[in-house]
Amino acid sequence: MQGLSGDRVAAWLERAADVLEREKMYLTELDAAIGDSDHGINMARGFTAVRARLGGLDRGDVGALLKEVGMILLSTVGGASGPLYGTLFREAGLRAAGAGELDLAALASCLEAGLDGVKRRGKASPGDKTMVDALGPAVDALKAALHEPPAAAGQAPPPSGADGRVSLAEALARAAEAARAGAEATVPLVARKGRASYLGERSAGHQDPGATSCWLLLRSLAATADA
Repeated sequence: MQGLSGDRVAAWLERAADVLEREKMYLTELDAAIGDSDHGINMARGFTAVRARLGGLDRGDVGALLKEVGMILLSTVGGASGPLYGTLFREAGLRAAGAGELDLAALASCLEAGLDGVKRRGKASPGDKTMVDALGPAVDALKAALHEPPAAAGQAPPPSGADGRVSLAEALARAAEAARAGAEATVPLVARKGRASYLGERSAGHQDPGATSCWLLLRSLAATADA
């Protein structure tokens, strides 16, 4: 795959809807320990709504598609997650405005814009036990892959495109793995934002549901790119 087209974005969102529906009780169990016990149900509802409207959305402009997804999530995902995921997609869409396809550099830029938007909206930083702890490492992994030089003569090249650089599919696989590690690293953290922060020290010992859903979303993207 050379780039992420509107059709591939749609395929990703359909896959994500399936994954979030399947994992909604797991996410809700995570949220029951430190939140309002509704994260999984809310995320599944939001992405089910996205899937239901995909057929009527313009796929020729990836930026416009991502912005529309953000608006759907904002209006259908309850709690704090709706504004945060809505912001992620909206800011990514604004950065991708007019693009018919996203290469690795463009996708890294879009997700970085989304990350910045989430940080502003949630006033969250790395280590606060939020989705930023999964999304931030994923963006870093994409940027690192983007700047990884081609293999030198005599060295085994990484999974790559025709130019010898890291392919979009490989970069997304690395990003998904970074998000997984980031989500798992929230377990010992004490929450400093959101409903979980009310628990203080008692929030430690539990994996953050928002970081986990972010990982599932990026894992779905990586699987779509590799299909």
